Amino acid sequence: MMTQQSNYIRWLTLCGTIVTQFALGSVYTWSLFNSPLADKLHQPVSQVAFAFGLLSLALAVASSVAGKFQDRFGVRNVTIGAGVLLAVGFCLTAYATNLVMLWLCAGILVGLADGIGYLMTLSNCVKWFPERKGVISACAIGAYGLGSLGFKYINSQLLARYSLEVTFELWGLIAMLMVIAGGLVMKDAPRQETQKVLAAHDLTLGQSVKVPQYWLLALMFLTACMSGLYVIGVAKDIGESLVHLSAMSAANAVTIIAIANLGGRLVLGVLSDRMPRIRVITLAQVVSLAGMAALTFAPLGQTSFFISLACVAFSFGGTITVYPSLVSDYFGLNNLTKNYGVIYLGFGVGSIIGSIVASLLGGFMVTFHLIMVLSIISLVVSLTLRRPGEKGRLALRQAMSK
Repeated sequence: MMTQQSNYIRWLTLCGTIVTQFALGSVYTWSLFNSPLADKLHQPVSQVAFAFGLLSLALAVASSVAGKFQDRFGVRNVTIGAGVLLAVGFCLTAYATNLVMLWLCAGILVGLADGIGYLMTLSNCVKWFPERKGVISACAIGAYGLGSLGFKYINSQLLARYSLEVTFELWGLIAMLMVIAGGLVMKDAPRQETQKVLAAHDLTLGQSVKVPQYWLLALMFLTACMSGLYVIGVAKDIGESLVHLSAMSAANAVTIIAIANLGGRLVLGVLSDRMPRIRVITLAQVVSLAGMAALTFAPLGQTSFFISLACVAFSFGGTITVYPSLVSDYFGLNNLTKNYGVIYLGFGVGSIIGSIVASLLGGFMVTFHLIMVLSIISLVVSLTLRRPGEKGRLALRQAMSK
């Protein structure tokens, strides 16, 4: 039973999580720094931009092991440590003198810090609200998305007023203070003891990876991340190459994607508390398939192009919001950070696999066709997937009700 004090603690933890997620989401303003860093290092923008690919990969890897740090040190201490490491990464990036140092500092260090803080604080917050998992995920991940918009303004103003080096230092300081402030008011969520009655519903990571549902969920997540991250990453180029938009018009894709991405997080997150979450994922897959089909097969104008992008971004944002709660539905809340952490590796893999396929096999369309095939397979999986031991749990519930 939730006491008044524990209810206060969980709402305080939610506030701290939102502040932390907002600061961690600032890494998605990285594109603002590609050109200035390329000029400073006298390197192509493509080489500088590779730092963000490394950041995404390091973020996913760190997320997969964050649960172990939380078990040993607690959510507050690990969050504070992530904030300090984030600031160190940005400060070292400010004085990077070559590409390798840039990749290590901006890619590896910042990515590790962001990943440790992101999934751990999100999962911990969801555990505090087992009756509102979808809404809480939407609040936390929505804050992460808003962080990219808020810091786009902050970092743009810093770049206009200060040097590149000072901007990185101030960015690191602001982000660190926000992460630490958020971490100080967080507390570890209590274990969900009531789930012990249904032991099959509360699986450890070692148990989860032995059932096929775990890897089918991982496949669906990888597909959603691959489609979302690839299309988002090359949206401006698609507009210029395939739709023949001007550079200025194509750049509007960034705003369309940001709005649709945030909309997907909020709408599908809230919806996931009102209907089965696997059906929400099915809905997201259908919307994404419609957008990808238009990009692949339809003659595109400016409006249809933006609508297609919005479909993919909406689906991607909604999927990464609903998935933590979906994984807890299938494998329990107590081990959510670890169980979701391995699945979240699909974010890092998806962030680079689309670009690799495009580079090796010839551009946008080859990657679009691959995404279409994987999306259709994922849709079939979501329509047929059942939770592990669902029949056994149903029989147990019926027996207990008699």
